[in-house]
Amino acid sequence: MNPPRPPPFTRADLARAGRTLLRDGRWANARVERVTIDGGEWTLKDFSSRPFLARNVLGRFLVRRELAALSRLAGLPGVPADAFRLDAHALAARYLPGTTLAKLPPGRVSTAFLEALERLVRRVHERGIVHLDTRGNGNMLMMADGQPGIFDFQAALSTRWMPGGMRRLLESFDLSGVYKKWAQWQPESLGESRRALFERTTRWRRYWIFRGYLGVRK
Repeated sequence: MNPPRPPPFTRADLARAGRTLLRDGRWANARVERVTIDGGEWTLKDFSSRPFLARNVLGRFLVRRELAALSRLAGLPGVPADAFRLDAHALAARYLPGTTLAKLPPGRVSTAFLEALERLVRRVHERGIVHLDTRGNGNMLMMADGQPGIFDFQAALSTRWMPGGMRRLLESFDLSGVYKKWAQWQPESLGESRRALFERTTRWRRYWIFRGYLGVRK
């Protein structure tokens, strides 16, 4: 058996890294930074500065959950690669360069891009993962090559243990996030079947009792 590979960097190495703050959330959310070290760029999600309970209960749980999702998605283009646990309170993955959909002018979002985004979300589902936070525009981006990317799998769940009906319901929540953008930017090409799923799922979401816990947006 081959020995485990050492991590690309450790917490001690951060002292010599270039670091840019991307988001410093509330007390229960990770501090997110873009880290440049040894020629590589990484996204670091770190709960170590949070209060004791947030750091050692919620933080540890969310680090494990996101790392499990990214490990399941390893090798899938458009998803952060090479994810690893920095320590119990932090994880890092390759930085996805590009522009989030929240910052893109509407004219940049074509039907072809939305079709590619739909395919990417379906490929995530094929790996047995649902993202569950696709409704906003801050977790998806257009990469430098014009292809879509998706990140921030903190709310993600594995669907491999789920009954088929529950899995399909959660997958429809993910797709409804794509179709919400489609209806906003390219409504003429949305089509009847996508529009029907979007409208149906929007109605279901009102009654989804775990919406806030799972991170499902309105």
